[in-house]
Amino acid sequence: MRRYFGTDGIRRIANTELSPELVYKVAKAGAYVLSKHTDHTPTILIGRDTRISGTLIESAMTAGFLSYGAKVISLGVIPTPGVAYLTKKLKADASVVISASHNTYEFNGVKYFSNKGMKIPDNIEEEIEEIMDSEKLSIFTAVGDKIGISEVRTDLIDEYIYFFRKNFEEEFEKYNNNDFVVAIDTANGATSWVADKVFTVLGIKHYIINNEPNGININNNCGSTHLDTLKKYVVDHKCNLGIAYDGDGDRCLAVDEKGNEIDGDKIMAIISKYMKEKGKLNKNTVVATVMSNLGLKKYAEKNNIDLIQTKVGDRYVLEEMLKHGYNLGGEQSGHIIFLDYNPTGDGILTSLMLIRVMLEERKKASELCSIIDIYPQVLINAKVSVEKKYDYEQDKEILENIKKLEEEFNGNGRVLIRPSGTEPLVRVMIEGEDLDYITKRAQDLANLIEQKLK
Repeated sequence: MRRYFGTDGIRRIANTELSPELVYKVAKAGAYVLSKHTDHTPTILIGRDTRISGTLIESAMTAGFLSYGAKVISLGVIPTPGVAYLTKKLKADASVVISASHNTYEFNGVKYFSNKGMKIPDNIEEEIEEIMDSEKLSIFTAVGDKIGISEVRTDLIDEYIYFFRKNFEEEFEKYNNNDFVVAIDTANGATSWVADKVFTVLGIKHYIINNEPNGININNNCGSTHLDTLKKYVVDHKCNLGIAYDGDGDRCLAVDEKGNEIDGDKIMAIISKYMKEKGKLNKNTVVATVMSNLGLKKYAEKNNIDLIQTKVGDRYVLEEMLKHGYNLGGEQSGHIIFLDYNPTGDGILTSLMLIRVMLEERKKASELCSIIDIYPQVLINAKVSVEKKYDYEQDKEILENIKKLEEEFNGNGRVLIRPSGTEPLVRVMIEGEDLDYITKRAQDLANLIEQKLK
């Protein structure tokens, strides 16, 4: 059982649960594990979002890396995918992003990336934890001229901007987009400045909202987790599309011209169809997680596209993509991975890919979304004993209820039971055609699970 790392790095309340002392240990142990096979002084990049605690956590992280003897390059405020891209481009040994993604400002977190610009796998995180909690940590202390040095290179964000120019500038110049306008919600996060620069250099007319971070307003009723403001803005200003990023910029959701949400499943459907028609969808396959809507599966079947589903977490989507050579995958939440471009979810990239389809096919966002029907989905948490949250797998009554429900759906509904990785909860998710019906059945099943596993 891991003590520190969850499904997306370490994420806790800053300066209490995520204390400078803990961060120092994470840095020192991480520097060792991620660079132990190198024969040179390791170089590690650090990027962060706009949280008030970012510089505090970065200072502790830097101290841990320098104590090990690593060279640190501080990138300042930059989206997570920008760090991943620069890690590969600069041939750094590792990198870390200080962010709590879509969480509120009092949280912060630490996400490690390997020298390939990819989130590190579970076994590497487990090795870091082992070093953190052992006496070995004190051994890895540089002395004298072996102590590391650091430098600030906020200018390197221009390399990330050039990445978009290189891949989209010439193509977008061909489109007649004089009447095309996008509204962008940057969640007062890491994309607050860079998104404007990217869209400006590509000649895309745009409005930007929620791009004045003050350290405590990140994700505050804005961004990809709070779309209401953007929906209203798009309709009121007659925009063709609304784009919403999360706090660290690795996910993107959208809003069509009518103010309707376009989630990650719809984005994957739209872009997979486009890529298939262009002959660019590797092995005719999309990778998603088990949380993706049944509608995505039905869309894939109808369009002769293979859909592979992994456990929840974009790292598991990426692992499947790398293992079998697929180039498109993602999550309902808006983490979309285009492996031909970058080995992590990238909100700005996702939005540009969506805009490319709209401009090239000369279709409204609502028209593009018509290719997929999203089934109503209900998620209810059952409160259970920590020791028993996996016992549903052996409980005959619970399993019989699940089986009976699935038989009733006859392919037009789905039941997914998923124990929480961090809380004493079992999550009951049901999809089907009738919202009232699936809500009642989900509540009944959650009640049964609570009763049997309390």
